[in-house]
Amino acid sequence: MIDSFHRKEKPKGIGHRSRLRQRFLQNGLDGFLDYEIIELLLTLGQPRRDCKLIAKQVVKKFENLKDALDSSSEELQKIKGIGPSNIFGLKLFQAISERYAKEKIIKKVKFKSSTNIGSYLQKKIGKDKKEHFVLLSLDTRLQLIKINDISLGTINSTVVHPREVFKTAIDNLAASVIIAHNHPSGDSEPSPEDIALTRRLIDSANILGINMLDHIIVTKDSFVSLKSNNLL
Repeated sequence: MIDSFHRKEKPKGIGHRSRLRQRFLQNGLDGFLDYEIIELLLTLGQPRRDCKLIAKQVVKKFENLKDALDSSSEELQKIKGIGPSNIFGLKLFQAISERYAKEKIIKKVKFKSSTNIGSYLQKKIGKDKKEHFVLLSLDTRLQLIKINDISLGTINSTVVHPREVFKTAIDNLAASVIIAHNHPSGDSEPSPEDIALTRRLIDSANILGINMLDHIIVTKDSFVSLKSNNLL
């Protein structure tokens, strides 16, 4: 007779977790509640712990799945039960999502509006903590040829020189260009320096016969088109 006192018990929640994973493999996320998605991600970092109650606390604090998944490590670890180990799955999801969004766009995408461009640029550079200045080179059909990083750091007329911008555009055989940069502060409104730099670059573009279509300023949550705001 086996002594039940010495019987090795399965960790609490292991059957529930297995069923969640099986549901996902069979039907994707159809029918999943927000907390169940968070729970699955938490178990990646702590596979032998019941994460259901913690996941519910995450959704309660951030109110929706998007804000929970966009939250920082510091914000998440304020919730009791979340630490460096079980936060792994959430941060892995964030990193993969950002990488996927940046690489999803393909070479022959056609940008049809400032909204279309701004949404893409938000995913590409909107969350970065340093200022990025990028150049989008377009052909005569307004299809993307290439995106180039021109500078990293504080954006001003010294760092972003027309020579560097338009040398890149010429090398790309661009007929038109769009310039863009991010504001890590979270405020997408153009500064006087942004406007002055834009006008300087427009003057250079006109001399070279390259059409400068827009200057887009992006943050994590918003973007501003200087053209749409009659600042171009």
